[in-house]
Amino acid sequence: MSVQAPFRNNLLRRLPIEETVSPHYGGRHRLALIYKTRDLIVLGLGVMVGAGIFKIAGQQAATTAGPAVIVSFVIAGLACLLSALSYAELSSTMPVAGSAYSFTYVAFGEIWAWVIGWALLLELQLAAAVVGRAWSLYATQLITDVGTISGVSAIHVPRAIAGVVGHETGFDLFSLLILALLAVVVAIGARLSLYTLWFMVLAKVIAIGLVIAGGLLFFHPANLKPFVPPARPVPTGGDRTVLDLITGGAPHAFGLFGIFAATSAIAFAYIGFDLIATAAEETQDAPRRVPAGMIVSLLIAIALYIGVAVAMVGMVPYGRLDPATPLASAFTAVGSSGMGLVIDVGAVIGLATVILVVMVAQTRVIFAMARDGLLPAPLAAISGRYKVPTRAALLVGGTAIALSQVDVWTFGKVSVLTLQQMIVIGTLFAFLFVSAGVPVLRRSRPDLPRGFRVPGVPVTPILAIGATGWLMLNLHLRTWEYFGIWMAFGLIVYLLYGRTNSRLRHTLEGHAAPAQGRHRR
Repeated sequence: MSVQAPFRNNLLRRLPIEETVSPHYGGRHRLALIYKTRDLIVLGLGVMVGAGIFKIAGQQAATTAGPAVIVSFVIAGLACLLSALSYAELSSTMPVAGSAYSFTYVAFGEIWAWVIGWALLLELQLAAAVVGRAWSLYATQLITDVGTISGVSAIHVPRAIAGVVGHETGFDLFSLLILALLAVVVAIGARLSLYTLWFMVLAKVIAIGLVIAGGLLFFHPANLKPFVPPARPVPTGGDRTVLDLITGGAPHAFGLFGIFAATSAIAFAYIGFDLIATAAEETQDAPRRVPAGMIVSLLIAIALYIGVAVAMVGMVPYGRLDPATPLASAFTAVGSSGMGLVIDVGAVIGLATVILVVMVAQTRVIFAMARDGLLPAPLAAISGRYKVPTRAALLVGGTAIALSQVDVWTFGKVSVLTLQQMIVIGTLFAFLFVSAGVPVLRRSRPDLPRGFRVPGVPVTPILAIGATGWLMLNLHLRTWEYFGIWMAFGLIVYLLYGRTNSRLRHTLEGHAAPAQGRHRR
């Protein structure tokens, strides 16, 4: 490796792109090749389509956009597709486990790679904990509903554990068990994780299909009128967003503003396509298959969300939807309350797939950062028996379990369910750098082979950055404060550990030493 200006031993030293695909740098590409395009599509659907598909359309229709929430889903999908195109190009150029972290290392340098890696650790670790806690709520509701609908009083949550399952606060046994179970699945083999995911995703899609088909049986065009309800102000209160601070105006619901306000909330439902990139190092013919899997899974997810939205707002007038349980209330209103059980099953399976994919992705990010020396090297060790980074997987599972019970060891001061927006801000922060990385690498390395090319560069990445920025402005000020604290802590960790142990730093110093010796002679 030649010691050029961009690679000097400083905070902006960049990882040469040739090293990201070299089998010699840290033993890269030691993970087994198991994924094909269809597997990547299942991976994407596993994380993008969770329990929110049964709730978010009704919530936004009832409180923000009315039947025009259908338009909001389309706009949100297009906004996410812009970022997905950038992820597709960089994944086809650098098919490695680190995803946005590795892309940033090459395009912008080590310090920025650490920042993105640290943001991904926040996003994925919190996601597993939050979804694990939500899974417990839905699993408890499913048991209750089965007993109610079947009329079998013996089917209920046992009294001995009723106080420690299905609660938003306090110790929760169900969330502990699901997180521990899925962590073990991830730790003992990628193939087992994949087979489990296939089974659960197919079951989830069947449940969603039944919901859409059942809802369309009761569809009445009159329920879509007025399609765009008149705008009206909404009472202020609660956490303010950055956009509220900038505009200083009173927020409105419905009307044109309501469509775009709902878009911001809905776009968060599509987040997760980026996690497919973490599987690139385990994908056969990754430069071609990863972009295809990413884009196809996002388009399918958009279609499923829009299908549920159309069915929901077509069943009953938007004003009669219960924001807490919109889909179940809609089916109850049309005399089909039995569909509530299908919704419960779909939600429980959907959340389990989200946890599984998030854990797989988090394990690969930690593996990549440890392989580069920015995290302890043992976390990059591959199990000889299971051919996966088992230590990283067990760390992910243990941390997720601890975070899911965070209100216990903080004495009720912090509930993990209140930290959902922290997941979003970490994701969007990575979106910004990936979108910016496309024109940067097009300019600095036009010679690189690209299995997929973003059309309309630099306009498309600029639009992606603008759309991501808009979504970030809709996050609460408190979320930004917490994120700033997390990133400041991460910078300290990097300066104390990562900067010193960086594998790239040692490589550059090793090349520089012989040159200095020759100069002295």
